[in-house]
Amino acid sequence: LPLSKNMVHMLIVISKLLLGVSVCVFLGEREELSLYEDGDVVIGGLFPLHFSPVSSPLTYKTKPPPNSYNYFSSRALRWMHTMTFAIKEINKRNDFLSNITLGFHIRDSCNDIPVSLKATLQLVNGQRVSSVIIGDAGSGVSMALLRSLGSFHIPLVSYFASCSCLSNQKEFPTFMRTMPSDAFQIRALIQLVRYFGWTWVGVIGVESDYARFAIQLFLQESMHYGVCAAYTNFYPVELNQHMKTSKVIVNFSGESEMQDILREVQRRNMTGLQWIASEAWATAKSLWEKSGKLLQGTLGFAIQRAAVIPGLHQHLTSLSPLSIHKTAFLAEFWEEMFKYTYHDRKMCKGTEKFDDVYSPYFDVTQLRVSYNVYKAVYLVAHSLQDMSDCKDGKGPFQNGSCLLHYMKRTNFSVLGKEVNFDQNGDPIAYYDLMNWQEMSDGSLSLVKVGFYDASLVIPEVQNFALQALQSVCSESCPPGFRVARRKGEPICCYDCIPCAEGEVSNATDSHECSPCSEDTWPNAARDLCIPKNVEFLSYYDALGILLCTTSVLGACMSFLVVVVFFKYKDTPIVRANNMELSFLLLVFLAICFLVSLLFIGEPSDWLCLIKFPAFGISFALCISCLLAKTSVVLMAFRARLPGSNVMKWFGPMQQRASVLLGTAVQVFVCLSWLLTAPPHANYNTNYHSSKIIIECVTGSEVGFWCVLGYIGFLACMCLVMAFLARKLPDNFNDAKFITFSMLIFFAVWITFIPVYMSTVGKFTVAVHVFAILASTLGLLLCIFAPKCYILLLRPDKNCKKKSLQK
Repeated sequence: LPLSKNMVHMLIVISKLLLGVSVCVFLGEREELSLYEDGDVVIGGLFPLHFSPVSSPLTYKTKPPPNSYNYFSSRALRWMHTMTFAIKEINKRNDFLSNITLGFHIRDSCNDIPVSLKATLQLVNGQRVSSVIIGDAGSGVSMALLRSLGSFHIPLVSYFASCSCLSNQKEFPTFMRTMPSDAFQIRALIQLVRYFGWTWVGVIGVESDYARFAIQLFLQESMHYGVCAAYTNFYPVELNQHMKTSKVIVNFSGESEMQDILREVQRRNMTGLQWIASEAWATAKSLWEKSGKLLQGTLGFAIQRAAVIPGLHQHLTSLSPLSIHKTAFLAEFWEEMFKYTYHDRKMCKGTEKFDDVYSPYFDVTQLRVSYNVYKAVYLVAHSLQDMSDCKDGKGPFQNGSCLLHYMKRTNFSVLGKEVNFDQNGDPIAYYDLMNWQEMSDGSLSLVKVGFYDASLVIPEVQNFALQALQSVCSESCPPGFRVARRKGEPICCYDCIPCAEGEVSNATDSHECSPCSEDTWPNAARDLCIPKNVEFLSYYDALGILLCTTSVLGACMSFLVVVVFFKYKDTPIVRANNMELSFLLLVFLAICFLVSLLFIGEPSDWLCLIKFPAFGISFALCISCLLAKTSVVLMAFRARLPGSNVMKWFGPMQQRASVLLGTAVQVFVCLSWLLTAPPHANYNTNYHSSKIIIECVTGSEVGFWCVLGYIGFLACMCLVMAFLARKLPDNFNDAKFITFSMLIFFAVWITFIPVYMSTVGKFTVAVHVFAILASTLGLLLCIFAPKCYILLLRPDKNCKKKSLQK
């Protein structure tokens, strides 16, 4: 007959068992103990009452001895009796499953795959067949059982197997559990270490399917949270020196394997470790007695605890010494409790009280796995209740798969809490975060300091005392720096690079620096964008104050000369120097001094529109006046020639017209400039990134240089005319002074051009103002200082006779 893959696998396993795979031995006897009670439906149970097998060498000359084990688990015994309690509780109820009586058939799995397989086959064969099995505790054992029992469609409900691999319904279609999948536990553990800033952690586990899948999933998920594994070790491979590189260790091991690991840690004298416990040993109090202070401060997620299961404590403590021999597995529990065998009549009194000693069997303060066992029994019971509604108790299914169908779809309440399962047969994940704290008497207190709900983003952690501990590959990058990954190393190993110019980071461990906006700039720490310094030639700057003072003094000097000339207007020196043009020139010079004030202060669009035309027109007025004065002097001496009547063209009216005409050209140039591309204020951030330079841009470079060029043209004409009239007689002749003033004017503005082109910001404005003041002051001093000297200090030279001397 053709055999399926699962049947072939099962036959191989059975053959191995028949070839000498032994089972656990109880008190040296070779009989296999079980706990049985008959019922309409018998529920099988597998519990690891023994663990840590004693290795014995195989000589291949004699029959291998039966396996023996180092430890007996009082905790697993409590789980077992929780199952019997739940079944008896259901049988007593009249409102629930009233037509069906539940029985149980429980065996010891010894936390060993071969033993578990044999025990399972004994549960599903013979006269006492179990239609559903509650077990086993280990993920690896459960996987082996499922692969062997898959062809029989017998449901397996685990109370402690958490491997995420068991959620694969294609491979394990008959599996359900009341224990959350490791997929949720892994996320909780990663978020926990991230919550405390431990990004460099060691990951170890026992060499098993449970640990391999858990560590693989941990490494995959940790990449999304910035947590790195400093090392990964599988026990019993020897713990190596890499464990010293991280003070935080995440351990995916069972209770028995953890005892061996702790012994090795003690032998190496490794202290100061922060243990992160998986749910497999997060509440295993037995580890505390043998670990000293190694586990002080341990953190771990434990499965949800039941506050109390009514009647369970009375059920557990109802045992009497005289009834020990009547119940399987209790005799060894007696030995574990009182350190002598029940059959030792010399020491056994028969009046011993369990209340006098502590045992995890009686501890109902942390009902977690026991609660899962309790829920597993009720899962089967509710499924049977739903199945009983089917006609003839069979339903529209074949091969007895009706029970499994109803188990997959059952939702119920236990102790007032809803129990739901997803499409993979996994319950909704909820964990308690436990902290191992030492009491004043040295005993262990498991304190709930938080919880994890799969519907929340991060674990809820309460305030509690925890040793100051850092476990990182690289120190966190403070604000103002960014993370730079090291090539070929984990993502947690990096260098901290300062943010580039113009960029900031305001968070710890920033991967990128953010650029500041155009009007802001990083502070010294580069963790905040602050407004940029605004630069312009202000009235409050030292340079601005100096230029402003010079401008005002220059204007005052011009008006002072006007006052002096007005006082001495009837004297020969004033009358000989074309009094009307002199007064106009002095007024225009004062305007030139005051125009420079328009260049000081914060630029604005309207100010930029005014100051450039004002500068051009005021200088055009001054130079036009000088040109008219020089022309009059030159023509006056030419008119002395016989037959010359040229002076009729240079009368007062013509002089005023020439000034207006010379200025009108500049006005036309300025109007053309303003109408085509007017000057405007500009916020310049290109020259210096940390400053905003507020400046007046010309709008049209051609317009600006046309204005300046026309002033230069007028100055050239004035210089030529003055140079021609420099040797004319008359002590009051202005030609010499005008020539000298024009030379100074050209020196100032020729120097101005390269300096103006090479400076920026407020210094460009300062150069422009300086050129205006220097050239205007040159004109004022060169032309009017000699005359004021005569008027005020040498009045003896202010006469007609002196003016005719050569």
